[in-house]
Amino acid sequence: MTVDAAELVRRPIAPGDAASLAELLNAIEVVDVFGEYYSEEDAADQINAPTLDLARGTVGVFAGDRMVGYSSAAHKTHVEDVHRVTVSGGVHPRYRRRGLGAELLAAGIASAKALHALHHPGLPLAVDAQNNALNDGAHACYRAAGMTPVRWYAHLRHPLGASVADAPLPDGLVLEGYSADNDAEFLALGNETVLDRWGGVPMPPEQWRAFLGWSAFRPDLSFLLRDADSGAAVGMLLTYSWDADTAATGVRDAHLLRIGTRRTWRRRGVAGALIGHALRRARDAGFDRASIEVDADSPEGANGLDERAGFTVARTEVR
Repeated sequence: MTVDAAELVRRPIAPGDAASLAELLNAIEVVDVFGEYYSEEDAADQINAPTLDLARGTVGVFAGDRMVGYSSAAHKTHVEDVHRVTVSGGVHPRYRRRGLGAELLAAGIASAKALHALHHPGLPLAVDAQNNALNDGAHACYRAAGMTPVRWYAHLRHPLGASVADAPLPDGLVLEGYSADNDAEFLALGNETVLDRWGGVPMPPEQWRAFLGWSAFRPDLSFLLRDADSGAAVGMLLTYSWDADTAATGVRDAHLLRIGTRRTWRRRGVAGALIGHALRRARDAGFDRASIEVDADSPEGANGLDERAGFTVARTEVR
């Protein structure tokens, strides 16, 4: 049984709401299909992110102890020319068609403006939201709020198994796995290469620590390529795998979450070698599938590279 929208309780999300948020996100997934499921620990990672100001940037809508809608606005600590605040949110399928989606989007935009005024008032503000390209209801809500599509992202999958192609290392490069000894090089290279991506900003150390602190991080499937002569790091890849996804789908997925190649080393086989090695290692570790999200206009030509590696498009999201 549901209650009227006016009788629901609105308040900021708190650390103790992780289980309720996970339940809500999983209910939303059944209808909206992002390909993502959440455990309580996964939801806690989201709630405790360093870029999330719970008091100023979040709203949870509750029917008793049950969260039935939410909005969050994540500001950026380090900014280049534009402060892009990412607004996320959703409404439980049983509570839709009551105006909650529009209300929560308006709350997210208001939070974005407040956080912008607090952190980067001298720069232009852009409010970003991303959703499944087939979610017509969400896009109607965005349009009504004055938002327009600016970018498309493809989610690709690889079946692993015998379809993993051989990708030898380029001459003069050596491969090493992630470790505490090269952690700083992963961060530095990731921050350097992200600047060439649309909306990309460097990740401060505290955010990096939280990012690698997620239980989904797979250091055994994360790699660095180094120039043997100079010793400089020229490419990096980070892999994540969520147990909640496996529990819900029965498919063990290795998600190549972040890949970066130093600009002077692009078009020389660095990213292809990293991806190929990660796919082989994931297959040998018993994973059923690999996945990756790519920007349609990536400066590294990611779409063609990933398709040549054997990935195919599973769904598209729009920013």
